[in-house]
Amino acid sequence: MNKTYLSLGSNEGNRVLWLHTAIDYIAARCGTILDRSSIYQTAAWGITTQPDFLNMVIYIETTQSPAQLLDTILNIEITMGRHRTIKWGPRIIDIDILFFNDDIIDTPGLIIPHPFIQERRFTLLPLAEIAPGYIHPKLNKTITELLISCPDKLEVHKYNGHL
Repeated sequence: MNKTYLSLGSNEGNRVLWLHTAIDYIAARCGTILDRSSIYQTAAWGITTQPDFLNMVIYIETTQSPAQLLDTILNIEITMGRHRTIKWGPRIIDIDILFFNDDIIDTPGLIIPHPFIQERRFTLLPLAEIAPGYIHPKLNKTITELLISCPDKLEVHKYNGHL
């Protein structure tokens, strides 16, 4: 079985519902959910003139390969109504593979670990909640160490709503 961390984000419509729906699809199509973080709210990153995002990280166990998992999560995004039109634009759902076991993959369609983990507080904070001691396989630092040295200064707060 493969262990992987996925990040989920939404900033359109009923964001909590979209996260819940994505988790249901992931459980049905990808594998067993072993853990999940709280939901965090942050201002948009990249294009900042859009609604705040809700973000979280889940830890799953899957029999799928990295390429199969990527195809599956892209299909989940499409099923949920995501249309990729503007890079870093608003979205119903965004699902990214952060880590896959301790694999390092660099292909035209897939890079693992996700290349921007260490630069995004909205990813590191929920990841640190469920995997503070996990060691980034390329950077050889724990998630906690990456969070402490993260250059991203956007405020990230636990969301008061529930999933």
